[in-house]
Amino acid sequence: MSVKSLRFSIMEIPYPKPVKPNQTRVGWIGIGVMGMAMATRLQAAGYALTVYARSPEKALPLQQHGACLADSPADVARSSDVVFTMVGHPSDVRSVVLSENGVLAGLHAGGVLVDCTSSRPSLAREVSEAARAKGCWAIDAPVSGGDVGARDGKLAILAGGDGEVVTRLQPLFEILGKATHVGSAGCGQSCKIANQIVVGGNLMGLSEGLIFAEKAGLDPREFMEAVAPGAAGSKVMELFGKRMIEKDFRPGAFAEYMLKDLGMGLEEEFVLPGAALCKEMYLSMIANGDGKIAHHGLITAIERINGKKN
Repeated sequence: MSVKSLRFSIMEIPYPKPVKPNQTRVGWIGIGVMGMAMATRLQAAGYALTVYARSPEKALPLQQHGACLADSPADVARSSDVVFTMVGHPSDVRSVVLSENGVLAGLHAGGVLVDCTSSRPSLAREVSEAARAKGCWAIDAPVSGGDVGARDGKLAILAGGDGEVVTRLQPLFEILGKATHVGSAGCGQSCKIANQIVVGGNLMGLSEGLIFAEKAGLDPREFMEAVAPGAAGSKVMELFGKRMIEKDFRPGAFAEYMLKDLGMGLEEEFVLPGAALCKEMYLSMIANGDGKIAHHGLITAIERINGKKN
């Protein structure tokens, strides 16, 4: 039987059942800093979790509170109504979702994949089409807000895909932050790329402002406190300013992931000089061996240009 003959029409795909802690089974794939914080919040809200991790020991904190550890992404999907993925790169998404043992190999009709990875819009559309062919739903829902937002349930969730499915998933999204439906499949990823262009520009400006203030003889903390109520104030300053001053570069989002996101934006047919310069700064971080520190470690690249050793 051909793939075409197996394809479901969108009218034939059942919508997910109402989401409830005592009924909805949740799968989670990808338990790094962000994924662990998000999965922990869902578990604490009463949802039964089945998880998959390439390094199984990372799942122990969730297992200690009742989560089941699966042997593959497909096994997660077989035990779940909604499967979240939060992995590193588009290649990881393709592997855990579309491979022989991927999520779509095990997800039942009417099941939902929610990909929170920052990935390519074109891949999100491909995943959505593959899910529809299986009688399932796929929502691309990358997030913004860093590790603090993930821990506190204050993430911005940028959801692309069927609007009715996004609405039905709101009980889950509300535990993690605020979800906004931004359009059809792939639009969540496009929104995240635009978000990263803004965040990168803010981090660049904040880094340069802190370096200038310190060299001018100002106390960096007093500088930031003074300007925060004005136009220079931003969510980036609120989340990362203190950590930049204290050189706390423990990663919520790796610098190498920001490079990936900016690179995806620059693949499009736009002239984005600020994003291009920001990407060069992240490339210099990675060349210096700093790809695994937090993205707000961008300040270290600008300090090096100014002759300051990190």
